[in-house]
Amino acid sequence: MSIRLECINKYFGQFQALKDVSLDIPDGQLTGLLGPSGSGKTTLLRIIAGLETAEQGRILFHDEDVTNLHVRDRRVGFVFQHYALFRHMTVAQNIAFGLEVMPRAQRPAPAVIRKQVADLLEMVQLQHLAARYPAQLSGGQKQRIALARALAMKPEILLLDEPFGALDAKVRKDLRRWLRALHDELHFTSVFVTHDQEEALELSDRVVVMSAGKIEQVDNPQALYAEPESRFVFDFLGHVNVLNGQLDAGRVVQGEAWVQMPAGVGCAEEVQLYLRPHEVRLQDCPATHAHLPLRIESISLIGAEVRLELAPCGWASPEPWEVGISHVEFNRWQPQRGDRCYAVPDVGHLFDVQQTHPRTLSWVDE
Repeated sequence: MSIRLECINKYFGQFQALKDVSLDIPDGQLTGLLGPSGSGKTTLLRIIAGLETAEQGRILFHDEDVTNLHVRDRRVGFVFQHYALFRHMTVAQNIAFGLEVMPRAQRPAPAVIRKQVADLLEMVQLQHLAARYPAQLSGGQKQRIALARALAMKPEILLLDEPFGALDAKVRKDLRRWLRALHDELHFTSVFVTHDQEEALELSDRVVVMSAGKIEQVDNPQALYAEPESRFVFDFLGHVNVLNGQLDAGRVVQGEAWVQMPAGVGCAEEVQLYLRPHEVRLQDCPATHAHLPLRIESISLIGAEVRLELAPCGWASPEPWEVGISHVEFNRWQPQRGDRCYAVPDVGHLFDVQQTHPRTLSWVDE
């Protein structure tokens, strides 16, 4: 079931939460709405569901206009962040609830409902918990039950509002993997809201990045990370190291820091050079194309890499720089807090004052 949103505008009093939002969500895809708090992503999800009404715009499911269709007639399943399970009902009763309150003419027979509940419990791998109450479940188990309850109504579209936000990191990761596998098996159209960049990039077929009620960029995760189209997307998709400076005689210069630009870069004055942590190397002396002196402020051994937080020496940065190195390199180098080193960019992304899109630069072959 494809979804099309056309020029959606939504107001809460004088505040405009959504501003001319248009979006196509293909049939069978898992789409992530990613953005900071207040970006409009949950409001957009609730408008798709019919839980909120837009002042202007149209909503189409498979080219059928459902803008004025009641929520119960849209065949949409909704999973809330905090589960919204009925505390006085068992797991099986929670899953069966939507089926049992259907109009009599549409309601399945009791035996059919029991069979469907059993099948759903098996699908979410919780059949042994059918007689328990929500208070007896873990957070991850509650979320699986909430998902099973949504699927019981056989929705054509599944909507999830920060479905893993209340869970700890390991449970979130396990549930993301499970939901992705379930989606690939059932091929329903899904839209989920998150402010977690890793979650959106890992789980989604396409990611919709939102800011201040507008869509900043829509792309698959690989393209979104490789080619952000704006400063906002760059800043939001993980840490980025920034050199603010003047472009003078082919160099970006600020204080003692400078980076030589590749041939052909224009002559704008105020520029920003964006460098992601994995696009920068560290060494004990400057490179021929860059002089970026830094002081090691902290060292964190996190997972597969060692993360260094660095402070500029003789120049300024809006935030500390971060660079990751391998454990092998860490053991060879043995860096210490307070040590001085130099950043060497391999790839960079240059914005000038007038630019919306960055220019990607490479020094790898130099």
